[in-house]
Amino acid sequence: MPAPPIPESFRALVAGRDPEPDVSGDDWLRTLPRLVEEHLHRWDLVIDGPVRHGQCALAIPVRRGGEPLVLKLTWPHDEARLEHLALRLWDGGGAVRLVAADPAAYVLLLERLDSERKLTSVPIMQACEVIGELFTHLDRPAGPQFRRVSEKAARSLSQLADGTPLVPRRLTDQAAATLTQLLRGGVDGRLVHEDLHDMNVLAPLDPARGEWLAIDPKPVSGEWAYAVAPVVWNRADAAAAALSVRAHVRLRADIVAEVAGLDPERVTHWTFVRVVLNAVWAAEFAPASDNFRARMIAIAKAFAD
Repeated sequence: MPAPPIPESFRALVAGRDPEPDVSGDDWLRTLPRLVEEHLHRWDLVIDGPVRHGQCALAIPVRRGGEPLVLKLTWPHDEARLEHLALRLWDGGGAVRLVAADPAAYVLLLERLDSERKLTSVPIMQACEVIGELFTHLDRPAGPQFRRVSEKAARSLSQLADGTPLVPRRLTDQAAATLTQLLRGGVDGRLVHEDLHDMNVLAPLDPARGEWLAIDPKPVSGEWAYAVAPVVWNRADAAAAALSVRAHVRLRADIVAEVAGLDPERVTHWTFVRVVLNAVWAAEFAPASDNFRARMIAIAKAFAD
């Protein structure tokens, strides 16, 4: 079966990306139709619906026999390198089930979930409860293959020390001190989805699979308190509509911490550090990222001592 047309909206997102580590966005896009055709043939798949995509991956609904599946092809980058391994370890417990994988090509065959039923469809505080529950389902020891949060922290400390005029120095200094203190407590060892928020949670087609499942894992070896931040900084519209942004975003973190049984102090500290790091990152792309940076600074102030 020939590959379906690649959406122009997806091409625009990937084109021009530098190799990370090996393949540029342009080079990968040129090979993408061939990769699709190869894996349709390899796994005996028939296309079964319109192509969808995120920032870095193409998702093609397919069938094998009567089974609805999704063929996922990801632009090769470091965050996606061990997605297949995390999904294999979770084995469908709290996350989308992996059916087959070609790790060298960054191609996965996954169970199909209900793309029309996203966790973003429920009120944000209810979504925070779901995220906390998923933490408990996904929690297990991380193997040595996964990048350790402590290793990432070394680069983060350097970024915070350098700072930027576009982020208040008091925030970057406090974030550096907070991160140093967190590292003294030991931060590695659990298999953590570091980008788990309500846009990365879908409902299964089969009710027997539970109510919600995580997708698009960014796996690291860390602690789950580190993973709360994404559900705090996403869904900006709900935070903007709150009477108190500070109370609203802190309540999000508190709900996840309570449901998942996490130390609320470590949740607060990790969330503060990660939000400040987001603001520092966004400063590199000013002025295009000014709104995002301002939002990260506002959230950081809500979690600052």
